[in-house]
Amino acid sequence: MLIRKLFDFESAHIVRNCSTDRCRRSLHGHSYKVEVLLEADALDHGQMVYDFGLMKTGLRDLIDAFDHAVTFWDEDAAEYIDACRRLSARWVSIPVSPSAEQFSRVFFVMIDALLNHTVMSNGEQGVRLHSIIAHETESGYAQCFRADAYNPRMGEIRLDRIQFSEQVRSEWKEPDFYARLLRGESFINPPAEHQIPVYPGRTGQ
Repeated sequence: MLIRKLFDFESAHIVRNCSTDRCRRSLHGHSYKVEVLLEADALDHGQMVYDFGLMKTGLRDLIDAFDHAVTFWDEDAAEYIDACRRLSARWVSIPVSPSAEQFSRVFFVMIDALLNHTVMSNGEQGVRLHSIIAHETESGYAQCFRADAYNPRMGEIRLDRIQFSEQVRSEWKEPDFYARLLRGESFINPPAEHQIPVYPGRTGQ
């Protein structure tokens, strides 16, 4: 079964080497929408694949880090990178060009790592990241599957090459959140409270 959670953010970028002159040479922005699709072949104690409420914590923090930020490729021109860092309090540096395709791969790698280091506490079973859809415009989007996220022909995405400005980090509920992710530390989901006992073979009356 698949579930989907939709997030949105506003961000600016330049996409170098693309066909459109305006996109490759001029800083411009988009109203992005990101769909996170999770899958599992079993349900938790709440009869869910994964509680949507749990997706409003660390997962949302990763996506919200890009909101009202300028995102740049860490191999762009040095003077452009320096200007982004000096003149914008919110910036994100990524190891690939910030196209919709690469945004979907970056989000996949980050969220996949977060899920892999999350300790489930409500009977979740085999929850996996299915895909990421990154909408750059109302009519255009890119969808990344696992094979795409880790495809070296599309460029390697290492977590330690994704950097966030001090302003972005300071606005996280836990300022060292990303550093913990890089260290491979565990993130523990809160347990469900006041569970109703479930008796095998008995239906509700």
